[in-house]
Amino acid sequence: MNYGPLIFLAAFFALAGSWFGFVITPQVQMGRQQPTNTLGSPVTYPVSRPGLARQGLQVYRANGCADCHSQQVRQSGTLLVVALTDRGTNQAAVVAALQKLKPGLSGSDAARMLQDLPKPILSSTKRQEADAAVKSLSTAGAKAALSIVPQGPDLERGWGKRRTVAGDFLYDNPVLLGSQRVGPDLANVGVRLPDMNWELCHLYWPRTEVKDSPMPACRFLFEKRPIGSAHSPDALVFPPGTDPAPGCEIVPLPEAQALAAYLVSLRADAPLFEAPLAPIPAAAVSTNTPAASGITTNAPTANTPKPS
Repeated sequence: MNYGPLIFLAAFFALAGSWFGFVITPQVQMGRQQPTNTLGSPVTYPVSRPGLARQGLQVYRANGCADCHSQQVRQSGTLLVVALTDRGTNQAAVVAALQKLKPGLSGSDAARMLQDLPKPILSSTKRQEADAAVKSLSTAGAKAALSIVPQGPDLERGWGKRRTVAGDFLYDNPVLLGSQRVGPDLANVGVRLPDMNWELCHLYWPRTEVKDSPMPACRFLFEKRPIGSAHSPDALVFPPGTDPAPGCEIVPLPEAQALAAYLVSLRADAPLFEAPLAPIPAAAVSTNTPAASGITTNAPTANTPKPS
């Protein structure tokens, strides 16, 4: 019996199924995305990168930067933080509301919580519980703010303020998500390190900015030349004691300028419908308020790392 037609049909349907699954389905799901507005604001997001940054994307690609750096901040959950911002005029009612929210809290401790506002008083992963706390405090005459705090290892490292979504790359071609992290994630590096001179110094000699960095130097993107009657306005300014070429100046070539512009343009900090973000009031994350009140919060504190 000739099984040739059956083998052909089996192969055809396998390839067709793969094509529909890996090409057509993503196109239907994300291929028609359009710029949107940021959450609670008419500001359009994202905006196209400046021309120099668009050129820098190709330099980033050509030099294999995506082999060691990713651009995808992961998020494992969301924490809802209720912060008391105004105690109102009825202190007794607010104290009673706090005691109801925190069983076992004494009246004196609850009264101390009303000092040095704003102050976080409740952390929860359940929206109903957080909304009920805000409503309870409002009914007592106080004012409370509900903040959405994304959580996850990448966020705790300071690599981003929220998770990365497809809309962040709407104007990038190609999209360089990366798959390894020899160096830190760069999805939001333009917020962490917006200084062009820092980025250029780091590209020329990474260890002048980050001790023991494993990143290879990109000195082929720069020109080393003797200092003339005056420094070039584009010459790099290295940290004190780290000048790699005394008596000479290091001037970035157009490719280096474009790559640094691209790195500075990498920022994904706009609150979106699919990636909400609402910061805790500034005074609410004071180092002394949670301890003084006896209330702890699980809101992450991010230590901003430098690129390797």
